[in-house]
Amino acid sequence: MTDTDPIERRLGDRLRERDETVAVAESLTGGLVGSLLTDVPGSSDYFDRSVVAYSNDAKLDALGVTRESLDDHGAVSAPVAREMARGVRDDAETTWGVATTGIAGPTGGTEEKPVGLVFVGVAYAAPWGSGDSFARATRRVFDGDRSTVKSESARWALRTLADEMD
Repeated sequence: MTDTDPIERRLGDRLRERDETVAVAESLTGGLVGSLLTDVPGSSDYFDRSVVAYSNDAKLDALGVTRESLDDHGAVSAPVAREMARGVRDDAETTWGVATTGIAGPTGGTEEKPVGLVFVGVAYAAPWGSGDSFARATRRVFDGDRSTVKSESARWALRTLADEMD
């Protein structure tokens, strides 16, 4: 493994070395994060699933995102990204949960939430009783067309997970 290897390969090697697993909850990326992870041969050693929950109803039903978070903050928000990551992690019983939610465009943006706005949620399941489990979300705005926003968001989600593993 080298620093020039794609993030999905480096991340997969780290997960395998640490005997950890990951599940993904995707909204704006529509399955791209899971696709990147499964591009790596042997990814079944650490990859459990990718849930594409595009609508609010899907986020409620498949991931356990609360109606209050969706009402109070909107689907594109840090609280929802955290709940998505936590929901997929807990449902899959994996070490890590990663989530993406955002506005890929070209329409749908506002002054407060512009096109290209993305939140990535990462949730970690520490050993029981350690008190070290967490769910965090980070915010970023990408420039470009819909395809660019989606692909950059998917790679950023993997980089964010790698950073949290450090």
